Amino acid sequence: MGGEQFSGLVNYLQEVPAVDVFGSGIFENGLWWVKFSIDIKHQYAWQVVQEIGHVVNYVSLEERLPTVFYPVSPPPYMNGGPGDFLSWIIETEDADFTPDDMKDWLFGRLPQPVNDLTAWNTSDEEV
Repeated sequence: MGGEQFSGLVNYLQEVPAVDVFGSGIFENGLWWVKFSIDIKHQYAWQVVQEIGHVVNYVSLEERLPTVFYPVSPPPYMNGGPGDFLSWIIETEDADFTPDDMKDWLFGRLPQPVNDLTAWNTSDEEV
């Protein structure tokens, strides 16, 4: 699985508000990961975290996806706060579950169109 294997998922995630993908790779055991930042100052940053977390970690009580979504950070006391150094990872726990599979699950469940801020608005506030 090379870099082109990630293009669909990376391109899709780049359309999500506040997301900036900056890494992806494959472990020796065939499991893959994608790493990105979420602009915590963006008005929909926490909705993005909530929506991605729901799909990746807990979309169904009976049939969970073989994936995890979690934050990572170097030591804050050495580097700075979350605006600069908090990153997020989507990682698979099953080598047969591809980045395109993940893209399809996200596409089917995140607000549509994913790059339309009004689709992310869950209140009566204007965008």
